[in-house]
Amino acid sequence: MAENNSKGEQGSVKRGLKSRHLSMIALGGSIGTGLFIASGSAITTAGPGGALVGYIIIGIMVYFLMTSLAEMATYLPLTGSFAAYADKYLSPAMGFAFGWNYWLNGALTVPVEITTVGLIMNFWLPHVPAWVFSGVAFILIFLINYLTVRSYGETEFWLALVKVVTVVIFLIVGVLVILGIMGGQGPIGLSNFTYKQAPFVHGVPGVISVLLVAGFSFQGTEMIGIAAGETENPEKSVPEAIKSTFWRILLFYIFTIFIIACVLPYTNKNLLSSSVSDIVTSPFTLIFKRAGLAAAASVMNAVILVAVLSSANSWMYASTRMLFSQAREGYAWRWLGYVNKRGVPIYGLLVTTVIGILVWLTQFIGPDAYNYLIGASGLCGVIAWVGIAAAHYRFRKAFLAQGHDVSELKYHAGLYPFGPIFSFILCIVIIVFQNMDAFIQLDWKNIAITYLSVPIFLIYYLYYKFKYGSKMIPLDQVDFSHNSRGEQYHPEGEDDSQN
Repeated sequence: MAENNSKGEQGSVKRGLKSRHLSMIALGGSIGTGLFIASGSAITTAGPGGALVGYIIIGIMVYFLMTSLAEMATYLPLTGSFAAYADKYLSPAMGFAFGWNYWLNGALTVPVEITTVGLIMNFWLPHVPAWVFSGVAFILIFLINYLTVRSYGETEFWLALVKVVTVVIFLIVGVLVILGIMGGQGPIGLSNFTYKQAPFVHGVPGVISVLLVAGFSFQGTEMIGIAAGETENPEKSVPEAIKSTFWRILLFYIFTIFIIACVLPYTNKNLLSSSVSDIVTSPFTLIFKRAGLAAAASVMNAVILVAVLSSANSWMYASTRMLFSQAREGYAWRWLGYVNKRGVPIYGLLVTTVIGILVWLTQFIGPDAYNYLIGASGLCGVIAWVGIAAAHYRFRKAFLAQGHDVSELKYHAGLYPFGPIFSFILCIVIIVFQNMDAFIQLDWKNIAITYLSVPIFLIYYLYYKFKYGSKMIPLDQVDFSHNSRGEQYHPEGEDDSQN
């Protein structure tokens, strides 16, 4: 399906995102319901100490992944990000599989988030059918992405800012509650860290369980690589965004877990809540209420609404760009690579939206079908991380094998090759142990829903490999300026000299 990808024939995406957009896209992508609602479950599972250790380990892994992505993106910024890099540095079959896998993830995640919008709105308006709110949200998200990449960036910037401000306020209020300044119950201190079996509950297995939860909480940070292809001066803005974003994300999560663990003992049953319908028992809501904020539930419900809309907006953008990149790489129909005058891959957006609507409608036809479709996206994000680690490992090896020097790179990922190897192994652990209880109990339905994304990825890979005879690209044959099919394309405003 290779084709001529000239600008005049199909148009080009535009560099409409600024550095501040890029930072908020990465930061906002990782702050969502996983932090606001489900973070408490990690404390119940492993105790306060185990939860902190688990989140720190995953935070370090995400840092390595982001620096790996930054090294490749600053050398050659491509809209297809890790899928395009897998195509260049691993094999065309890998590029095909990682690209379609990630597009499927986005196309399935958007309707999930849209459905959640309806459930959240029912908190205030329980008599209005949830599908009404979901329908309005779908239209809104489509329009934002239909306009320009700048409209997406601005929307994401302000939505992410609401989440960031909420976390900052929570951290301040939490410290005041711990010190006894708010809450009216006197200083709490670190007493919950030595309560019963704390700080470590269930030992090493408990920490491993937290790795699984934390891994999903940090998903979305890889979108910075996709957005890099439409960012002004990516050589400068990508490293800056990754450096600042990583520390903010890590500090937000670590301090949030620490404060929740100090205020609420790990035996608190409310910490098990993991659904938006449990907003009244969210750790954030409980601590705000303890501090005397009477409208805590409504405030946090509004923040969760913002988080879900932000997630839907980001996934619509990411999946549209991935489909565009697949077409430009020759892995999808040529017309999906068309870009209109505003720099929007309009047909990719339309196809992704239509698929999202169809997935959303299946919940009204058959709940089981809907659950299986959602399961198909479950591990897609972690699989994408595997692709980033593997592509970066091969990128650096090929770069050196062809006589280049690390000093030529505009950004250096620290601790290579430990970083990508550590990330690769930990991602495999997260995938394998995601639902071991289902295997122990031979619960085939649960196994299918949990691991469905793995065989789908393998089907993509094996299909392309056997149909086209795809093989691993030798290190000395890796092309550092073109994609694996010998085609070259750049966003508008970028000339060939940049690459």
